[in-house]
Amino acid sequence: MTIREEMEKREHMLLSPYAAFSDQSAGRLREEEPCDIRPVYQRDRDRILHSRAFRRLKNKTQVFLTPKGDHYRTRMSHTLEVSQNARTIAKALRLNEDLVEAIALGHDLGHAPFGHAGEYMLNGLCKGGFRHNEQSVRIVEKLEKHGEGLNLTWEVRDGILNHQMNSMPATLEGRIVRLSDKIAYINHDVDDAIRAKILCEEDIPAEYREVLGTSVRMRLNTLIHNIVTNSMGRDDIFMSPEVEQALKGLRQYMFDHLYHNAVAKSEERKAEGLLERLFFFYMKQPERMPQQFTGMIAAGEEKDRAVCDYIAGMTDQYAIAKFNEYFVPVQWQA
Repeated sequence: MTIREEMEKREHMLLSPYAAFSDQSAGRLREEEPCDIRPVYQRDRDRILHSRAFRRLKNKTQVFLTPKGDHYRTRMSHTLEVSQNARTIAKALRLNEDLVEAIALGHDLGHAPFGHAGEYMLNGLCKGGFRHNEQSVRIVEKLEKHGEGLNLTWEVRDGILNHQMNSMPATLEGRIVRLSDKIAYINHDVDDAIRAKILCEEDIPAEYREVLGTSVRMRLNTLIHNIVTNSMGRDDIFMSPEVEQALKGLRQYMFDHLYHNAVAKSEERKAEGLLERLFFFYMKQPERMPQQFTGMIAAGEEKDRAVCDYIAGMTDQYAIAKFNEYFVPVQWQA
């Protein structure tokens, strides 16, 4: 018996009957030899962690575009906080931590540069639209590893695709990530907004603070404990109605006072214009893109989709550098 098989057997002894067991996965798009050490979801986690798309997250906007300060969240630090919250819940409920971590680490791989401003711009430019959750799946299925994809299991891809609130993952592990994503960004965005002096703790309506807590630490503690308590021994992941309504209210408050705040979003119009210029530049001169993307067009991919794939994969700094290269004149030197 291999180490992997021993670990799979151990899952059946230790995990909840509602867990997604590694040896019962629906499989990969392409069959491959199993690892002799790692179960499938651990292997998926490792593939995402070592991908180029994951490394680029460290230089992609979370909320504040290119902030001056070392302690504001980036898309990568957001991803790691989602993973930490999700693993805490999964461990308490005896669900599959490897699957939770793989979904959490991969859920935002498809985010465009400049956060949701970049997503909205590309969504309007590409004929088929652009949604970061769908792009995350496209990355792991088609774009990563120079077009080979990561060949992840169905359960990981399902969790990545359905991590937004308007959809529902098939596994409890995916549902944990779905809620952990909201818990993470609402709380760490409050923290960043306080750091930026856009909000202060006392600005948050008392009705939400009374239910969830009066600090970021207390709110995280309340939300995670509430999910664990209400989901224990059940074939679902959910909060109590009171806590769920308070979280929804706090989320709406953040949209009204931070996500649409003129100070926090003051540079977004520039970022949108930058991406629009790059999009039409590459539509006219696709040969300026790397061979992977020109090869996709030659193989029959729609040109606007290939251009969108290339731009979406850029970090904030790389998009700015390409814009400067194409549109900003430099001083002539003999």
